[in-house]
Amino acid sequence: MMGAPIRLDQAQLNSRYQTPHKVQNPSLSPSAGSSDPPPISAAMTHRKLGRNAAHRVSMLKTMVSQLVKHERIETTVAKAKEVRRLADNMVQLGKEGTLDAARRAAAFVRGDDVMHKLFTELAYRYKDRAGGYTRILRTRIRVGDAAPMAYIEFVDRENELREAKPARPQPPPRPMDPWARSKANQYWASPKDPPTPPSGSEEQ
Repeated sequence: MMGAPIRLDQAQLNSRYQTPHKVQNPSLSPSAGSSDPPPISAAMTHRKLGRNAAHRVSMLKTMVSQLVKHERIETTVAKAKEVRRLADNMVQLGKEGTLDAARRAAAFVRGDDVMHKLFTELAYRYKDRAGGYTRILRTRIRVGDAAPMAYIEFVDRENELREAKPARPQPPPRPMDPWARSKANQYWASPKDPPTPPSGSEEQ
């Protein structure tokens, strides 16, 4: 004679058929013993532009060389932002004018005429400018993929699309309140000469 079937409630079924959880070693966790965030990968520091590394670097080298040669090109906004960063670095190398800077620039730009222009014309043009050698001007939306287009050009040159902003004048000095003026006069006042004795009181 068969016995009555054993009935298990839902809690017993869950405990019987539940897969065991993996116990993670706390020493291998990223936050163990350190409160620093995980490092950012190198792929997040630049735009991929829908290309692999070799194709992207080759394209940027060509675009920077063409920008130095023609001083104005039209491309998408994303590419223009990458080209601006690299073109400013090339101009900075041209301003340095050292052998090491020439070798680093020759490893990136293409063409002897581009190298000559970097280290002569552009270096002389921007000798008094600390940075910001290029500007980006948005132009239109490209038909087909609706990509935003923009001009990237060098500043302080002939036939530029927009003139560089003049230097801002220095604001006039603020008037000093009377209390601060009196303290400053006391601090910066020249030392007083000691009083000279009268001529009749001198010892004979």
